[in-house]
Amino acid sequence: MNRQNSKISRRAFVQGVGLSVAAPYVITSTALGAKGTPPASERVTIGKIGCGGRGSGIGGVGCQVVAACDTWKDRRDAWAAHAKCKAYVDFRDVLARDDIDAVCIATPDHWHVPIAIAAARAGKDMYCEKPLSMTVREDQACRNAIRRYGRMFQYGTQQRSSAHCRYGCELVRSGYLGETKAIEVLVPDGSYDSLPVKQEPIPETLDYDMWLGPARWRPHYGQPSSAGKWCFTYDYTLGYISGCGAHPLDILQWAYDTHLTGPWEVEGTGWIPTEGRTDTVLQYNVDFRFANGVKLNVKAGEAAWAGNN
Repeated sequence: MNRQNSKISRRAFVQGVGLSVAAPYVITSTALGAKGTPPASERVTIGKIGCGGRGSGIGGVGCQVVAACDTWKDRRDAWAAHAKCKAYVDFRDVLARDDIDAVCIATPDHWHVPIAIAAARAGKDMYCEKPLSMTVREDQACRNAIRRYGRMFQYGTQQRSSAHCRYGCELVRSGYLGETKAIEVLVPDGSYDSLPVKQEPIPETLDYDMWLGPARWRPHYGQPSSAGKWCFTYDYTLGYISGCGAHPLDILQWAYDTHLTGPWEVEGTGWIPTEGRTDTVLQYNVDFRFANGVKLNVKAGEAAWAGNN
């Protein structure tokens, strides 16, 4: 193929395949047949909504962050300084900009779907961090909005872009490992330490009302300061079973070729603490059954976590 004739613009490319070209793994200029850094007119412009740990993976030569949005002043200001762009506390101000092609949604879980639907209405493509939502109804509402407004959407887990995860899935799907009889998955249930209920002053650098958003109002207990705190509160998340479980459950369904269908039956048990602020399920043990009778067991187990390597 003539390399010169194979070139396409980055804006045309993102319109065809979604935000996967933009965040958090970027197709380089070399991969698109160009040399060196692309001109600004060819870069995909990104609005970064959520500038914490999960949102930090966005960037690359193929895109340009032009807006940094976070309810924490230090986070948004730091990213705005790094990207040389404007900082925002309200995501709606980001979506109102006509010069933004797509957004990366990396907020606490309870904000994912409301922002995704608003982004679709605003004509933005998007990359949304895992887990997608807290209910099946929210998932369906998000899907319907994406289809209605004709937007590109990528649900994000970094393992989908991992070479070794893809290779493992290929081994399973090719039949190299033989017939699947049963599947077992271990998911860490976090470092629960009773998290006492103790009201704390709202930091001056936090817009607490915006952080809460669609969640019910409750006194500030310090939970927004890190995922290690809010990820045990049911108002904001389903807990580690979705936050960490999204990774292995996604990959096993990819390998088993059921990521568009899923299991038919689900039954499980777990423990919900009665003291402290934690009210998400821990010590879970869940059984799934697929249409062909293959069973999947998902249970809590710290030995499962080996990092991203």
